[in-house]
Amino acid sequence: MHDMESLPVPSVQAMVAATGGAHVPPRYLRPEVAADAVASEGEAAIPIIDFESKSGVVSALQLINHGVPDDVIQGMKANIEAFFGLPAETKQQFAQERGQLEGYGQLFVVSEDQKLDWADILYLNTQPPEHRNTRFWPDKPDTLRSTLDAYSAAVKTVADRLLAIMSSNLGLPPEVVASRCSGGGMQSVRINYYPPCAEADKVVGFSPHSDADLLTLVLQVNQVQGLQVKRQDGTWVPVRPLDGAFVVNVGDILQIFTNGRYRSIEHRAVINAESARLSVAAFHSPNIHATIGPLLTVTDGGPPELHEALLLCQAGGQELLATDEARS
Repeated sequence: MHDMESLPVPSVQAMVAATGGAHVPPRYLRPEVAADAVASEGEAAIPIIDFESKSGVVSALQLINHGVPDDVIQGMKANIEAFFGLPAETKQQFAQERGQLEGYGQLFVVSEDQKLDWADILYLNTQPPEHRNTRFWPDKPDTLRSTLDAYSAAVKTVADRLLAIMSSNLGLPPEVVASRCSGGGMQSVRINYYPPCAEADKVVGFSPHSDADLLTLVLQVNQVQGLQVKRQDGTWVPVRPLDGAFVVNVGDILQIFTNGRYRSIEHRAVINAESARLSVAAFHSPNIHATIGPLLTVTDGGPPELHEALLLCQAGGQELLATDEARS
């Protein structure tokens, strides 16, 4: 498989700074997506789970009392805000390079005419440390590297504990998922900056998708709302930022591991007309080349195996799922 890459595109943050956000180029206009139905305030919400209570885990939730020290969370937030406050030419020092997804820019831009998300991102491999490419780890602000190192380790501990609880909830040994993640698995982060837009109802910050991983833990850096998860009836539920909490999303690989008992959640990011929104998502996956298949034994009367065995491949730092047939 060839390395994946993302074509370079202009910084949305710089474009807004230059024009005041008065002009939205056609490549960003997607009113047919932005206009999808959204649940009214208070009509629905994802559950808030206290980690200390060890209550049941669902496909999307906000996690509190998770054990990540507040100074680590606040330090991560401050460094993210400081990085995106740097001059454009400074951020460009960490721009993505050909054949790489890591770095500053935008992901999954594969053609010159595809529609674009209204966002700038910094994508990095974080755990284990030997998978990092420090060429793309900003040294400005000067505390970002050390803060991200501490943050990524603490968040991975939370993800590992969650996976153990979820395994136990299904009657499986708590270490069963970890056993498929030899060496502890992998973690990457996507740090997002969603600039305000005068035509917020016609652009999308992050296109609707589910994550190709086990679990994603999202920290909402400020109080600007924008993350939405999709209900079974097709409407979108806004996720109100809860200070210090992690939004936890089940990914496609965990859905396969659990034979559909836990289902990956479709989500997106919408844009605010007046204020920028910032967030950081930490993705947790098995190691490269892990074989992905249902962990649950199928018995008479039980659900059939919904998913064939897959191979987890990696291209340019981004995990991809490929069937055995695709490998031949």
